[in-house]
Amino acid sequence: MTDAEQSQTRPPAVIESEIEATRDRLADTIDQLTFRANPKNIVKREIAGIKAHFVDASGNPRTDNILKVAGGVVGVVVVLVVIRKVAG
Repeated sequence: MTDAEQSQTRPPAVIESEIEATRDRLADTIDQLTFRANPKNIVKREIAGIKAHFVDASGNPRTDNILKVAGGVVGVVVVLVVIRKVAG
């Protein structure tokens, strides 16, 4: 049975309720997308992700990750100082 045939056998009230249910689902989806795409919410998620990288669930610092980043920063500073001395 095709969609056209099915719609002819269903009462209009059923079709209207299905349309309303679909409309409600679409409205919920749009609300969720709007919430997720909000720049403030994006920033909050990114900050939470960064914090999670440096602090574990119990609130203790993750020294291994902190030391990796600190070592990288020190390495970049050393390279920049060496380049300035060589160039200058």
